[in-house]
Amino acid sequence: MSVAVDFNACYRILENISLRQRGGKIVKVTGLTLEARGLKAPIGEVCLIYNNGHAPVAAEIVGFREGATLLMPLGELDGIAPGCRVVATGRSHRIPVGPGLLGRVLDGLGRPLDTGFLGGGYEYYAVNNSPPNPLERRRIKKVLATGIKAIDALLTCGEGQRVGIFSGSGVGKSTLLGMIARHSTADINVIALIGERGREVRDFLEGDLGPDGMARSVVVVATSDQPALVRIKGAFVATAIAEYFRDQGYSVMLMMDSLTRFAIAQREVGLAIGEPPATRGYTPSVFALLPRLVERAGTSARGSITGLYTVLVEGDDMNEPVADAVRGLLDGHIVLSRSLAAKNHFPAIDVLNSISRLMPEITSPEHRRLAGQLRDLLAAYQEAADLIEIGAYQHGSNPRVDTALKFYDAIQDFLKQDKEEYFTFEETLSALEKALSN
Repeated sequence: MSVAVDFNACYRILENISLRQRGGKIVKVTGLTLEARGLKAPIGEVCLIYNNGHAPVAAEIVGFREGATLLMPLGELDGIAPGCRVVATGRSHRIPVGPGLLGRVLDGLGRPLDTGFLGGGYEYYAVNNSPPNPLERRRIKKVLATGIKAIDALLTCGEGQRVGIFSGSGVGKSTLLGMIARHSTADINVIALIGERGREVRDFLEGDLGPDGMARSVVVVATSDQPALVRIKGAFVATAIAEYFRDQGYSVMLMMDSLTRFAIAQREVGLAIGEPPATRGYTPSVFALLPRLVERAGTSARGSITGLYTVLVEGDDMNEPVADAVRGLLDGHIVLSRSLAAKNHFPAIDVLNSISRLMPEITSPEHRRLAGQLRDLLAAYQEAADLIEIGAYQHGSNPRVDTALKFYDAIQDFLKQDKEEYFTFEETLSALEKALSN
């Protein structure tokens, strides 16, 4: 009797087996860093630490120092002691990807955080991939509607564009992300919550994202209590999942909240392995890692990843080091204003300080004319705002300000939008024209 053999399954098993195990022993633990002797493996390789009868702890090689190999754990260090055996696995970090990820919540290492196993039908993707060849990237020519009037009308985004959302804490960026996830024209959302408080995860999933948004989303969660390396991995895991769906030809919306906490996690790793602190304590590796992450988004030969990265600015300082570095890497930035939020203006988008670098290339001349007219009126009102607020402005002294005052209420009504409201791109353009024609 013949027996059918699944050679593909056998190959996958053999692929993960090292015929010659390379190992060493733990000799020192300092803060976040473990030192091992006798272990010869490259940076980025995943190792297993066998800790006195406990389940083995995964760790990744992050550097070398005076003949010792430096590792950072991808789990808790309970039970690890000097002399614990370390074995190299022979591979870097990989994750299972497939259509079954939709609607699921994963941890920072790509494992299910919700109930249930991933099951079968998956292939494995490396977490640390290279960005697409620049010459293989398609030009961005198609509008990606977000359902947010202020963005679609004045900061129009394209499929494959990378945009930063800059704001202080508590200004409404998570709510804005949830609205975009529910209503954008992207096929699939991949959402990374990096360094978030554990309490806010369920609030975001049930309150901001909701069942409709969750049905077409994959959520990767690495909370603030997780090791620094897991928080970093969470950002790369989410990007790898987005890359998988892009390779299938989908238009993917990758949302990361926040890029600042990703940078803080890398600063912790850099300081732990002996990097010198540079600007405001951030190590050089932070500014080397940021482009490696965001450059992986964008268009490819088949699909696209539109990146929305939140940047949490310290003390509302838009020129702090991470914000300054990220602005030069992205294709536009949306600034959320605390003063607008205090006036119950939602979404609190500061239109005059925000820009989409690709808007001129993907919008019609009439759209650009109307958007420019609205910006001019807002700028004119802003110039005379102090006089207007104290009642000292005399009507007729400046024709531009007079026109701005005439349209101001209609413009504010247009820029405001309730959390549950949604507008198609055509409805947004119609509302823009109406606001400027009263």
